[in-house]
Amino acid sequence: MDYAVVSVPAAPVRRKARHQNEMVSQLLFGETVKVLKTKGSLWVKVRSLHDGYEGWMANTLLKETDEKSAKRNTEYVAADLLNPILINDKKMHIPFGSSLTGFADGVGKLKDQVYSFSGNYVKRSDMKPGAEKVQELTANWVNAPYMWGGRTILGVDCSGFVQVNYKMMGIDLQRDAWQQVQQGSTVEKLKEAVCGDLAFFDDKEEIVHVGILLNSEQIIHASGRVRIDTIDKKGIISSDTGKRTHFLKSIKRYW
Repeated sequence: MDYAVVSVPAAPVRRKARHQNEMVSQLLFGETVKVLKTKGSLWVKVRSLHDGYEGWMANTLLKETDEKSAKRNTEYVAADLLNPILINDKKMHIPFGSSLTGFADGVGKLKDQVYSFSGNYVKRSDMKPGAEKVQELTANWVNAPYMWGGRTILGVDCSGFVQVNYKMMGIDLQRDAWQQVQQGSTVEKLKEAVCGDLAFFDDKEEIVHVGILLNSEQIIHASGRVRIDTIDKKGIISSDTGKRTHFLKSIKRYW
């Protein structure tokens, strides 16, 4: 198996080839990978073709595909927080941001598996990023639980939250905050920021956190849960405690 596609709602990507090991990310239904190596009869090391991220996955969560199909740009993504599909006549719920592989006229294909989808979806190339779209996409995430490595409404980390919402707007970001800060163009001052800019926060010069600015005074981010807090030029102030929680390092814009 050289290339594969995720055939379950959300598949854990682990640091090492053990179920007990740290989950460093998730890949969503329809996202594709290049298989780099195998270990035993179960584990494969993969590189995500969406963001280049590497880790170990159980091969039971993947379906083999060809290189051309794996590298084909998936235009359509599922737009509801959870989206029912029928795959081989059995129901599955796939999360927001899942890639609708081989999709046209309500029907898609994962290699030889046919699925039907009648829910809401977006065509990424038609999306126009902006304040209204950012607010629409992120509003329903409030109170989603924080989970290291997560990328769904049932558990998400700070950079996963940013990445999936940007994916919905047709913008591909890297997986981790320290990678995302290397993309985009710099906004020099907080007062010049607009809704949708990303704010990055550091600890001893290392980028450790990211959130989406709603304006120059508010930020939505995953910290304990997805929440809206106050931000000033020094960083984030918790709306619950009034205490500073993160220290602002930089602001980036991606459109």
